[in-house]
Parts: sequence; structure tokens; C-alpha cells
Amino acid sequence: MPTPGFPPGTLDSEGDPIWLTELASDDPNHTLHVVQGLEPAEALEALGAKPRLFRPCVLPEVKPDEWTSLPRAALALDSGDSAALLAGRIGAWTFVYDDAGHTLPHDDTILLSADGRTAASSLYTINADASLSYAVNGEQLAHLNVDDLDLDEELPGLPAELRAAFEAAGVFEIEDEDLEPGEADYAICMRVVCALAGLTGTLDDLRRIPLTVTPFG
Repeated sequence: MPTPGFPPGTLDSEGDPIWLTELASDDPNHTLHVVQGLEPAEALEALGAKPRLFRPCVLPEVKPDEWTSLPRAALALDSGDSAALLAGRIGAWTFVYDDAGHTLPHDDTILLSADGRTAASSLYTINADASLSYAVNGEQLAHLNVDDLDLDEELPGLPAELRAAFEAAGVFEIEDEDLEPGEADYAICMRVVCALAGLTGTLDDLRRIPLTVTPFG
């Protein structure tokens, strides 16, 4: 399983970053945004969240049930309520995790990348739609969908930073998946975004940094 950017124990059995799996509900419909040059509160506000609702977050130790993400549990939101957004910063990159996919990944990537910044977003839905957007200085430079992603054709034309993230993400081969050797798996977009932003640790690593959580939508 050639995923060189991820140390042992940081991916689950399907190739998803383990910190996302442990953060999300059991059947996620979620989005991950990353951006350079914005603090977590600034990124949340840029996505349209209301600052008066921001609060520091200590993630619960366990999820209350299979339908509830840890950020949602921290806010005591019911499953039918608004999304929960969780934000934090590791190194130069800020991440925003949207547990219900209420943000607009492709439009928001462009928005987050304004004023010379770099941003990327990955979406994964309950219907197994998986995609990635990458933007620099307010311009979308890549939008990729796993269903029609040919790595041999696409990678040479990608911006160098994004291409390096794909190489770090690698391809996760799952025995029970109907995938050809070297074909992109459905977790690759989340791995690429995490590799780009250095989010290649565990949930315990995430618990060690300041986190902000807010309802959204």
C-alpha cells in the first residue's frame, strides 16, 4: 500500500486519514478545507460562520452514536440540526472540517485562497462522490473527481505542490474494491488534502492543539 506521506497507523482500513475517520460519523457526508495564511477564526468567518457562535473545543472522548461526529457532540447538536465546523492550525496551514458538507467546497476553495493564499478542499458524500479543488490567489487551478481521475494523465499537468501531495498520498489498494492496480481509490482526495497541509497524524495529535467549533447553516 504505497502511501509514502502517511506514517504507519495514520490511515484506516479503507485508506482514509485515521483522524478524520475517528472525528466523523460512521457514514460521513463531509468536507475538509485547508488554507495557508489564515487563522482558524478567520477561515471560519470567510466560510460564512458567525463569530458570536465560535467557542473553544475540547473534543469528547467518544461519539455518542454512529450518526454523530465528535464536533457535533461537542456542540450537543442533534443529527438533523446545522453542520458542525471544527477549525485548528498545524504549522502554516489551517484546516476547517465540515461534518455535514454544508459548505461549498469548490466555491469556498477559491474564496479561501484570495489575497495570494493557497487553499484546497475535499468532499466525500454518502453516495461515494469524492472530489478535490485547489486554488491559489483566488483562481481555481485544479478540480478533480475520483470517478474520472486518471492519475497517469492528470498528475504531470498539476501544479508542483499539488502533484507532490498526490505522490505523498499514493494509492491505497483495497482487496475487495473493483479497482485496477494503480487506480485512484475513493479516499485519495482526502489523503491529498491532508498531505498538502501536513495533517498526517492521529486524533491524539489534533487534541493537543487549540480547536474552535461552531454550528453552521
